[in-house]
Amino acid sequence: MADRLRAEVARLSYGWGCIPAEVTLGATTATTSLVPRDGGYLVPLKVALRRPEDVGLGDEVQLTVRL
Repeated sequence: MADRLRAEVARLSYGWGCIPAEVTLGATTATTSLVPRDGGYLVPLKVALRRPEDVGLGDEVQLTVRL
């Protein structure tokens, strides 16, 4: 997916290569940004996503990302 995102970053980004996104973790949805890092994209998980889904550091999660 990183290659596809890089191809569209000029259209999607609000600056510095960051791409706004809506992220769903379990039953919880929040807005965040995809941040370019080491050839891929980092998805910061806000407290608004982590707390309701009882997610902590080191947990593996499955996300749905909408751009």
